[in-house]
Amino acid sequence: MMTNAQFEAWLQRYGRAWIEGDPEAIVAIFAPDAEYHEEPFEPPMVGHEAIRHYWAAGARDGQRNVTFQAAPIALDGDRGYAHWTASFTRVASGAFVELTGVLAARFDDAGRCREFREWWHRRETPAAASRLPSGREE
Repeated sequence: MMTNAQFEAWLQRYGRAWIEGDPEAIVAIFAPDAEYHEEPFEPPMVGHEAIRHYWAAGARDGQRNVTFQAAPIALDGDRGYAHWTASFTRVASGAFVELTGVLAARFDDAGRCREFREWWHRRETPAAASRLPSGREE
């Protein structure tokens, strides 16, 4: 059974790995056969290699200036629930992205996540949003 302190520490490690764009730090907090459900209608990513690839392509290679905060909502045995917010700039487009969501995580006896689900909403501001219609900077 996970304690509140352990869940908060796990959330901090998750956030730090995202901010630093570190796929190895992410897989370290997941069980080797973990299921990672990013989208409710898509099959989960399963295992370290799939999770590592997702975080390398997304966070490490695709995002800059990342912020992350999480607040636990509830803990029930081996399951933790938290509200989180994040923001970052997309490397490819320069768009600014703000996210808010809820996560549900189920843990093994070693404190590693074995099942992860998240539901989130996004607001994305294109890099050109600060330009006047003529293309000049404001």
